Amino acid sequence: MTIKISLLGSTGSIGQSTIKVARSLKDEIKITGLSAGKNVDLLIEQIKEFNPFLVSVKEEEDAKKISKLFPKLQVMYGEVGNLEVASMKESAVVVAAIVGIAGLPSIMKSAKLGKRIALANKEALVTSGRLLIETARKSGAELIPVDSEHCAIFQCLRAENVRFLEKILLTGSGGALRDFPLDKIENASLKDVLNHPTWKMGRKITIDSATLMNKGLEIIEASYLFGVSQKKIEVLIHRESIVHSLVEFTDGSVLAQLAEPDMALPIQYAITFPVRKKGEVKKIDFSKINNLSFENPDLRKYPCLKLAREAFATSEAHTISLNASNEVAVKSFIEGRINFGAIPEVIKKVLDSTKPYQADSIEEIFHTDKIAREKAYKIISKGE
Repeated sequence: MTIKISLLGSTGSIGQSTIKVARSLKDEIKITGLSAGKNVDLLIEQIKEFNPFLVSVKEEEDAKKISKLFPKLQVMYGEVGNLEVASMKESAVVVAAIVGIAGLPSIMKSAKLGKRIALANKEALVTSGRLLIETARKSGAELIPVDSEHCAIFQCLRAENVRFLEKILLTGSGGALRDFPLDKIENASLKDVLNHPTWKMGRKITIDSATLMNKGLEIIEASYLFGVSQKKIEVLIHRESIVHSLVEFTDGSVLAQLAEPDMALPIQYAITFPVRKKGEVKKIDFSKINNLSFENPDLRKYPCLKLAREAFATSEAHTISLNASNEVAVKSFIEGRINFGAIPEVIKKVLDSTKPYQADSIEEIFHTDKIAREKAYKIISKGE
């Protein structure tokens, strides 16, 4: 049986890995809808290869360009276009790979329609975890994580009762600066930060890996996905990126999922679950693994991890502000407006000025997000 999917964020890092999976399982996966941002040239190549029914882009001009090239193809643009791709009746699975809070409306739309969501967007759960889980529960939608860590936990818990879970151990490489001297980290260059030792990812997630904000966001994500208090979620630096996460149970048993660091595997698993298809991901050669190391993160190097825990313990408004201020700070670092060491400083100042409350709608979430972004930009522009 052919699995029909909509792919949101098709030209990004996760999107391109999803394309790789669809290509390797071309007789079993049909891409019915694609949405992308401004990388129109790559999107055009994807349209030629997969012949979708519906495509959406960010700008109206790009939509007109694609319509001229593919006159029989339905082409839309903007947020409306993303929502249409997410809600296509032809698609049973929606791969949610739009980066940032911008992906939230389309994810929520898919959840309301009871679709399977291959969730590659951390920010959706960080900013609206309670609402998204409640929506999925009411509609019967499946949330299957694509993050390698959460996919690992999902697999470890499949045959287990969460009642017997002692702790979740989230692993992370430690990012490109893990061996930098503490006094050199503050002024690390963009080139240094993007030089990830094991994963090939987009710029934003690679920078989040260097600050360990990715693990902070993943703690929040895991808590919502698996119904576990953050007190039961720990973070370990695992340099080899082979053990993607571990779960410890009350009897002392520990289950782990191991694989080569390739996002194609968790993407494929989320799409084809519960069936495991033969893919093209490289298999582990255990005879060549001399060491699997684990260490506690140094919070002096990774202050963002502490900020994420504190925000999650405070209120929903704080996790929304955490995400918003991080996105602004990371973007500003990429643009050369702040140095690397200023990222946690900006986030902390925004969090300190955030009032705790619960966000009960997408509109409230975006309002809180907007305020936090404005604060972050003001802090950066004034050099406060």
